Amino acid sequence: MKLSVPGRTAAAAVLAVAGLLTTSAISNAAPPTATSPTTSAKAAAAPDIPVANVKAHLSELQSIASANGGNRAHGSAGYKASIDYLKGKLDEAGFTTSVQEFTAGGDTGYNLIADWPGGDDGKIVMAGAHLDSVSDGPGINDNGSGSAAVLETALTVAREQYKPTKHLRFAWWGAEEIGLVGSSHYVEKLPAADRSKISGYLNFDMIASPNTGYFVYDDDPTIEKTFKDYYAGQNITTEPDDEGDGRSDHAPFQQAGVPVGGLFTGAETTKSAAQAEKWGGTAGEPFDKCYHSSCDDESNLDATALDRNSDAVAYAVWGLSS
Repeated sequence: MKLSVPGRTAAAAVLAVAGLLTTSAISNAAPPTATSPTTSAKAAAAPDIPVANVKAHLSELQSIASANGGNRAHGSAGYKASIDYLKGKLDEAGFTTSVQEFTAGGDTGYNLIADWPGGDDGKIVMAGAHLDSVSDGPGINDNGSGSAAVLETALTVAREQYKPTKHLRFAWWGAEEIGLVGSSHYVEKLPAADRSKISGYLNFDMIASPNTGYFVYDDDPTIEKTFKDYYAGQNITTEPDDEGDGRSDHAPFQQAGVPVGGLFTGAETTKSAAQAEKWGGTAGEPFDKCYHSSCDDESNLDATALDRNSDAVAYAVWGLSS
């Protein structure tokens, strides 16, 4: 997740640069309109996402960072190795993948797009996460957690040979940490007719914060209800996501008129006593004390939140694409 504060000012500066971005190999796969209501029966069909597999992807991202100066930031060898790792997994599973290039800050960045064959390509359900870290650390919660959960959900789609009614597209964004550059580039380069085919974009940024909270984006009502229904089945009370509002890759989609939703477990904001009573953890401390720092490594995760939220990704993907 990108920095808050002058976050919006920084984003505006980067978006001004976006006009200079260059593209190669952008996916032309078509998309859908308007999210369909989710039913409990549909959602129940979603498989359990093996958290051991999600953790294995996080271990690989940690190894990549450790071998490349301790980070996976935009423009780094660690980021490119992260893209290559995911692309290899998705290609092997039968996805149609494309790597979209752009330029930001004098460095080449990459988005990875993966389409699952089939489904109505006039109605696209899209799930995404940013793959880059900050330069100060490996970025395992921010945002290896969201990236790994989306990856394992995609691989589960392939293992299950899921045949959705709508078309499924998965994405991993570059240069989020310097102002949502990758996702903004994707949305700007997508023809308006194709944007209108995206029935919903689901964003997953920081879903395993160690002092975890359970926050749901309160943007599109159908997507919000889908996630709240999942948590209700887990006997978990959620709160709207205020801390991350506009600070992650859903923002360019929302600004383009695409329905958006997503999950978040908190960043630098302090957990209140009421939240600690509701969710456990420690009041008076940040949700993620290692946010944007070198200690955001494999030890900086709440395993229960990672497990629950990985299942929530699948619940929404299955429910909204049926």
